[in-house]
Amino acid sequence: MLLSHTTQSHKVAQKLNLLKFRNFQSQHLSLSSLLPCLPSLFPISGAPLAMSSNETEELITPHPPSPSPLPSKPKHHPRNPTSLLLQPFQWLKMLSTTLHPTFILGIILVYGLNLGFSDSYFRVVTDYYWKDVQKINPSSAQFYIGFYFIPWILRPLWGLLTDVLPIMGYRRRPYFVIAGVVGVSSAVLVTIATKLPASLALLCFIGVHGGMAMATATIDACTAKNSIEVKELAADLQSLCGFCHSLGALLGYSTSGFLVHKLGAQGSLGILTIAPTAFLLLGFLIYELRFANSTSQGSKKVVERIGGAMEDMYRTIKFPQVWKPSLFMFLSLALSYSTHEGHFYWYTDPVAGPGFSKEFVGMMYAIGAVGSMIGVFIYHKFLKDFSLRDLLFYAQLLYVASGMLDLMFILRWNLPLGIPDPVFIIVEETIYHVIGRIRWMPMVVLSTRLCPLGIEGTFFALLMCIDSVGSLSSKMLGGMVLHYLDISRTNFSNLWLAILVRNCLRFGTIALIFLVPNATQHDVLVPSNITSNRNTSTRVQEATLELVPLSEKLDI
Repeated sequence: MLLSHTTQSHKVAQKLNLLKFRNFQSQHLSLSSLLPCLPSLFPISGAPLAMSSNETEELITPHPPSPSPLPSKPKHHPRNPTSLLLQPFQWLKMLSTTLHPTFILGIILVYGLNLGFSDSYFRVVTDYYWKDVQKINPSSAQFYIGFYFIPWILRPLWGLLTDVLPIMGYRRRPYFVIAGVVGVSSAVLVTIATKLPASLALLCFIGVHGGMAMATATIDACTAKNSIEVKELAADLQSLCGFCHSLGALLGYSTSGFLVHKLGAQGSLGILTIAPTAFLLLGFLIYELRFANSTSQGSKKVVERIGGAMEDMYRTIKFPQVWKPSLFMFLSLALSYSTHEGHFYWYTDPVAGPGFSKEFVGMMYAIGAVGSMIGVFIYHKFLKDFSLRDLLFYAQLLYVASGMLDLMFILRWNLPLGIPDPVFIIVEETIYHVIGRIRWMPMVVLSTRLCPLGIEGTFFALLMCIDSVGSLSSKMLGGMVLHYLDISRTNFSNLWLAILVRNCLRFGTIALIFLVPNATQHDVLVPSNITSNRNTSTRVQEATLELVPLSEKLDI
């Protein structure tokens, strides 16, 4: 009863903080919108703190102001520059207060330091590692890189473990620690071991990605649950994730070329230990109540819960509103096969290509990260209220157009137009990442809306696993195309053909847009009763790190 009472109290606080921030943004929230909330906020003495479903809906959705007999055009006051600078901090404060500060810290570390900085730095450094240390062809490098996605394909396993298998009474903390240990040990081994065989180096790189995937699945479980509990903040959470990811990528790409030049392709791999070290610290610092009852659960109970979760996942994936958009996300990634390694070898070839230096390659990717941040801003400010089908249709159309810039550059059409190679590639990278981020973010929001309550961590990981399988297929198919067209370390004569076929496949994906639901990004797509009651009731009784304030003390 105490846990239920406190959880309801915190949910009331969540909605109030959300209303306060909306009032800060719009400055015209009427008093009438708060009147329905007063009975829930100030109950009669001795009455239990509980809200009916109608009261909860009134609390979430403010009532429109009463119509005025003489409507007047609203006055647009000039905004204070100081308020514009403070608005992002107010936004972060609202998210931290409404959800939980350590949850926001986890997003910053996992999406900013891990998926942003470490992953972008990893891409540049390992590209030079395969090219300069292992000295392999681009088709082989493309094939090896495809194996990086194996830990990401296993994300449903990590999500399932965090949902149903606590360690020492905790559901999140231990998995951050495990991710840190795996990532640090793999990065240290590949850094200090010189003349490492390509197979062992690949195994170490898979271990680095394994730590990344486990930490990401753990924080994604929290993100999915908060997106369900406070659906008005689903797009805001993805905006925060996207901004942290882009900012981290900007730092990673900016420093990668310089460090590769100074430390060498192998010595610069030591920087990859920073992110998993942060996972270790996060595992001890993040706030999470210990689930005391977990110590008394036997293996039978764990197996029963895993079986229940698998049954709920199967029931959910059969729902047409779930498998259709999942199929679209997979095909949109798989059909747009990757030719990245062919591009990279061509970029750095001084004879056949423009011969970009290590520092310029890092700066080029860093400018692309700035483009990702612009894409996040455009989505957050202007696109998060559009319908999913319309947004993804136009985003895919722009994605096709951006691919034609690759073809122009490979064929060197920029030179007759008087555009130097560095200028053209910077513009191309910026446009590509702006469109790519606008295309990707509604897909992630859609994934959070498809997760049923009770197995949100497992099911979100399953959806992200589908995306990882699509990315793996894209890398493998791209490697096969590069090999079939005989694109090597010095021969790039057929690279333009590989890009042209890829762009045609991207255009064909538009015909599959009917698989995306014609709904807004705030609509409920999955029925609340789609999962079994045993998983939902279990999750209500459990303490989760993102829902309980630091000031509250609970006895379970």
